[in-house]
Amino acid sequence: MSAMPPGNPASNPFVTSPTYLMACQQLRNVARAINLDPGITDRLMTPKRSQVVAIPVRMEDGRTETFVGYRVQHSLTSGPSKGGLRYAKNVDLGEVAALAMWMSWKCGIMNLPFGGAKGGIAVDPAELKGGEKERLTRRFTDEIQNIIGPRVDVMAPDMGTDEQTMAWIYDTYSMKVGYACPEIVTGKPVELGGCVGRKEATGRGVVYCITEAFNELDIRTETATAVVQGFGNVGSVTCEELVKLGVKVVAVGDRYGAIRNARGIDIPQLLNYAAQNPRKTIVGFPGAEAIPDAELLTTPCTVLVPAALERVITAENAAKLKCRVLAEAANGPTDPEADAIIANSDIFVIPDVLCNAGGVTVSYFEWVQDLAQFMWDEEEVNSQLKKQMLRAFHRVRAEAKTRGFGNRLAALSLGVQKVATEKQKRGLYP
Repeated sequence: MSAMPPGNPASNPFVTSPTYLMACQQLRNVARAINLDPGITDRLMTPKRSQVVAIPVRMEDGRTETFVGYRVQHSLTSGPSKGGLRYAKNVDLGEVAALAMWMSWKCGIMNLPFGGAKGGIAVDPAELKGGEKERLTRRFTDEIQNIIGPRVDVMAPDMGTDEQTMAWIYDTYSMKVGYACPEIVTGKPVELGGCVGRKEATGRGVVYCITEAFNELDIRTETATAVVQGFGNVGSVTCEELVKLGVKVVAVGDRYGAIRNARGIDIPQLLNYAAQNPRKTIVGFPGAEAIPDAELLTTPCTVLVPAALERVITAENAAKLKCRVLAEAANGPTDPEADAIIANSDIFVIPDVLCNAGGVTVSYFEWVQDLAQFMWDEEEVNSQLKKQMLRAFHRVRAEAKTRGFGNRLAALSLGVQKVATEKQKRGLYP
């Protein structure tokens, strides 16, 4: 069974992306394993709606530069589509489509009333100056106004964006419709209807999953070590939460480099160092030694947490991993060839569609609170997040054991089956 999407590949705008083809291959594997109807498989392979927009922006030096932006809604079957907006230099339509597809499965696993979506603008946010990022964000919002809405498509922060980005989207959309509409985005500032605990939610969800894996494998947190690739919002929160449990973080990397200290890195000091660094990087931190980027993922540890980009674990380095648990905090960090290698090892995989689902889960809480105009306190948010994450973790493990699947196939099958069942019951219009 081919991993290619249906139809004529030459006319498909997504197929030039290896990330999209990877997502399609995963879907085909699931479809074969659960005997999914071929017609529904083909429908799930192709995003429901995609929009590519030109975003002209007046730059600080007076010239006008045009950027390309994307919004892909993979499925609208389960409810409004939901997914982040990333600003990254090499983002393209296929990558955004793959991320939207994975978000559909993630929402399915967590039993959320959303379909998957994703957005992106091909720009390096570190190169934007002054008010350029705000102008870029507001113009992008205006360009995709026709396909977003609190009951249509709800954005959230992702790589290169944050709660301030969401505040600009909220304001731009509200100005257009003529009333305050906080439910148009999640991950916005608490002062504007954001949810307490949303910023930390993805990292906390990762750690809830790691803790459950440790319990199953009879690993004590006080004796465990961790390596974390990525020190943005997700990676840094994961480090903080692991240290609170007694786990020793021995190596960390970001886009600029990697550091290691076998005795354990002082995470509070590292957070302070990165915050004060003009590039917000960990490179040069005096409490650890610099190591080559390639050595980070192969550093011996109890749990390896890729929390950065897609496809960083490949056939070239998969056999060199020296971890007991692989907790995928990033989207799609392990390609299918690496997956096959890891499947023949003793590594316990917590797949991305489960491991990093804390963010969209608390986004759902925020959306519900905004619709009801009734806000929860942080204790309630964290309690509900932990409850949902543990429930999903044990559903995945039960599926894996019952059907003889690996954790990734088990997780994906639960997510795909939910969306497929809803499509089947709704029928095909007209």
